[in-house]
Amino acid sequence: MNGDGVAAAGADGSVAASSGHLPLRPLWLCRACGQPWPCGRAKLDLLGSYQGSRLNLLVYLAGLLHEAIDDLYRLNPSTGGDVRDLFDRFLGWPTRNRGCHPSSTSHPQTPEET
Repeated sequence: MNGDGVAAAGADGSVAASSGHLPLRPLWLCRACGQPWPCGRAKLDLLGSYQGSRLNLLVYLAGLLHEAIDDLYRLNPSTGGDVRDLFDRFLGWPTRNRGCHPSSTSHPQTPEET
């Protein structure tokens, strides 16, 4: 990871073939399409990179969320970005799609997890 963009390393340590949909920091907009990052294509790239390892994807995105909050606060301390919106943007989408992509665990969900 560098100050200009973020390379997504997969569960096996490999870096995903990037479609160019990387974050433009410190704004956290997509370099390719200008949408808030992660844009739709970046999400697909991340899912491909972390296929079968949702926990690693969430840990990776949590680190980026922390960096985004810091960057956006430095740009505009009065707003700093809505933390709830940023949380949903970075960590909400992988958990919403849980039924569509198998996780790395094979145990059934307990009632507390649903």
